[in-house]
Amino acid sequence: MPLIEIRNLTKRFRKGDEVITPVLELDLDIEPGEFVALMGKSGTGKSTLLNLVAGIDRPDTGSIMVAGTDLTRLSRGQLADWRAAHLGYVFQTHNLVPVLTAYENVELPLLLLPMTSRERRNRVDFALQVVGLSDRAQHFPRQLSGGQEQRVGIARAIVAHPTVVVADEPTGNLDEETSRQIQTLLQELNRQLGMTMIMVTHDAEVASIASRQLHMEHGRVATPPPTLTATV
Repeated sequence: MPLIEIRNLTKRFRKGDEVITPVLELDLDIEPGEFVALMGKSGTGKSTLLNLVAGIDRPDTGSIMVAGTDLTRLSRGQLADWRAAHLGYVFQTHNLVPVLTAYENVELPLLLLPMTSRERRNRVDFALQVVGLSDRAQHFPRQLSGGQEQRVGIARAIVAHPTVVVADEPTGNLDEETSRQIQTLLQELNRQLGMTMIMVTHDAEVASIASRQLHMEHGRVATPPPTLTATV
């Protein structure tokens, strides 16, 4: 049974007198433990779809079922609670709080959940260990490299043991070598921890680490997807 079931999903935005439809009557299933890459030109709906699955945006029509919960039927407060318990988000620009240490940044999502300080400490320690930053726990973002900052962001995304992890261009601001390291880390999280992941990327090489690559055109998944070519 799919972990994520999307049916007849449509999202529209109004820009002045113009109506933009980045997602149109889209159907998609994602299995537990899958790693899916969403590709496509700018404006084809991939980031909008990511935010719909994350419960950040609301669709105009259709349904999004995640582990049996229809996100379209939840109130804003219920969606916030759902995200805290079930969603991990990896941002392109890290989005770390500069006055907090790596440890404190990773701990932030857990402060929204009912758990003891000992449980929080165990989860943060584990997440930092998984991304290879146990020795940087007390460092502030300004004391970390760009790759280390992104690793902290990934640790923060996985610390609550989410149902699904979404990543929006997670290597977009990194140099080539650091990008490869982050790609390897994401693969390991998916394969070793069985985390279900959805990643938006414009880079065919980055997309190749996913178990399935989907190409979006005109708000839908293209069938069949075009052959991927590496970005120069």
